[in-house]
Amino acid sequence: MPITTLGAVENLAWLALPIALVALVLSVQTRQAARRRPTDGEDALPEDVHGLRQEVAALRAEARDALRHLAVVRYDAFGDMGGHLSWSLALLDDSGHGVVLSSIHGRSESRTYAKNVTAWSSEQQLSPEEQEAIEHARP
Repeated sequence: MPITTLGAVENLAWLALPIALVALVLSVQTRQAARRRPTDGEDALPEDVHGLRQEVAALRAEARDALRHLAVVRYDAFGDMGGHLSWSLALLDDSGHGVVLSSIHGRSESRTYAKNVTAWSSEQQLSPEEQEAIEHARP
């Protein structure tokens, strides 16, 4: 019996049905496997993300020594002068190491002082304004 055009289409349809079913099953399995993969863990991250994390950690370690905590306190050093022209500036790193600079403004002159700071304190006597600047710079 010869195959008619309609019979050929039916035969193709019967052949296409199992192929479509196999494709559907594979698609469902792929989606389920994707859902089971950890998304928050480091195992799910691409290799370049691991490198970026290492770079960020190195930059954070390097920034610990940067003088990035600062505060300025302005004040009148002498009672007869106004304008808050005297100031103390604390420049400290994450560990509280750095310097406090002070400028005392008087009528005829100004003086500038620098004092070392180690672990948020100084071996030298600090003025109340210098101590206040250190406290304001502390995170």
